[in-house]
Amino acid sequence: MQAPARPLRDSIVRGILYMVASTVAFAAVNALVKWEVAIYPVGEVAFFRSLFSLIPCSIIVLPRFGLRALRTERIGDHVRRALSQTCSMTAIFMAFKLMPLAGAIAISFCAPLFTTFLSIVLLKERVGIHRWSALGVGFIGVLMVTQPGAGSLGLGTLFALANAVLISTVAIAIRRMSATETTETLLAYQLLLLTLFTAALLPLGFTPPGAFDMALLAIAGLVNGVAQYWWTKSLHLAPASAVVPFNYLSLVWATMIGFAVWGDLPTPMLLAGSAIVVGSGLYILWRETGARRRARAAA
Repeated sequence: MQAPARPLRDSIVRGILYMVASTVAFAAVNALVKWEVAIYPVGEVAFFRSLFSLIPCSIIVLPRFGLRALRTERIGDHVRRALSQTCSMTAIFMAFKLMPLAGAIAISFCAPLFTTFLSIVLLKERVGIHRWSALGVGFIGVLMVTQPGAGSLGLGTLFALANAVLISTVAIAIRRMSATETTETLLAYQLLLLTLFTAALLPLGFTPPGAFDMALLAIAGLVNGVAQYWWTKSLHLAPASAVVPFNYLSLVWATMIGFAVWGDLPTPMLLAGSAIVVGSGLYILWRETGARRRARAAA
């Protein structure tokens, strides 16, 4: 009866390693994006990142699944999800342009709070006092990070909040679609449609990039594609409750990169608020995982 324990444990360890690797890769991509949006239009940076992300996706998905990865009866859902994700990506890129990297990432981590709230409103999920309490405490953390009382909210903060709300709608869409769509189909349509939609932003502003900047944009896209695969692979190998907490390492890397490259020092309020937001998100994840486990046991 003990034989399966080692393979399961090994899968969890591998899943955690994939998640940690993805956080490092995403942090590097975000730093490159912040560097480039200071020079080039946001739509242009978004387009090149999406375009070059298609390369690792094609290398990983097409040899195994071919055009079967594009089979779907929910093309409208894919389009709506990609539109939300395009707006979300544009918003977070604007936040990177206007505020410190760690602050933008910290605000983006309130997305699970909005996802839980939207699950209640849109999916009619039942939520008890524990998750309601976690939501309330989490939003206190958001207020500490954004500091709306310290004068009017900065434009970068508003873009970061918009990204958090929009990415939560993407999470809800994925939750609905995952019942019929494979991971490969979701990933393929995500990157294809993001490339098309961000291409539509190019007429709003385009500056021909130099060779060095073109190389940085290409690296950002390629690494982003690999990071997306690693993140997806981690959730395939291990339960979300085991790997998702390591996603919050992104905030650590963002803080370190922000200080090393731009000299940004996180304020005590940012650190405290971030800790509350992360703690609330982890508690919600723990409660949701426990609820799903009990539902499976009852079935």
